[in-house]
Amino acid sequence: MDKNSFTIKALAILLAGAILFSSCASSTMIYSSPDGAKVFLNGEPVGKTPYLHTDTKIVGSTTTVRLEKEGYNPFYTTFSRDEEVDVGAIIGGIFVWVPFLWTMKYKASHTYEMVPLSLDEMTKSNAVQQDSTKNSVEKLRELKQMLDEKLITQEEFDKAKKKILETPVN
Repeated sequence: MDKNSFTIKALAILLAGAILFSSCASSTMIYSSPDGAKVFLNGEPVGKTPYLHTDTKIVGSTTTVRLEKEGYNPFYTTFSRDEEVDVGAIIGGIFVWVPFLWTMKYKASHTYEMVPLSLDEMTKSNAVQQDSTKNSVEKLRELKQMLDEKLITQEEFDKAKKKILETPVN
């Protein structure tokens, strides 16, 4: 009987701990209009909209958001873990002090309206991309000419060619 009592108490404590600490996590859904924008959180790429973000940061923590989509201006914003009250964490904090660090949570969703690039901006962006492509082609032609004239080795040519081709076009 004593062993059953211990098992029941252990399970109760384990269950209570799981319930209390599960309220430490908070989630928010990030939407954009239009859908399919690349999502960067704190500068790191994490996916495309719609995107579900979950973390266990403490109250007041801020996350920076950047949304990018071709044909639209980049969108910059932040959200903080102080948008809504988390009742579960408050109840948990009554029994264990630690959950008070997670008494606030994110709103269930954030929706951001992206602004299309103006015609001038699109033209300028396309011109920059064309210039970058043109520069790459010119560099490759110069390299090939240097190889043909035996000024550089095949290995040096391949290395320089790879570097030029891997350079992202702006």
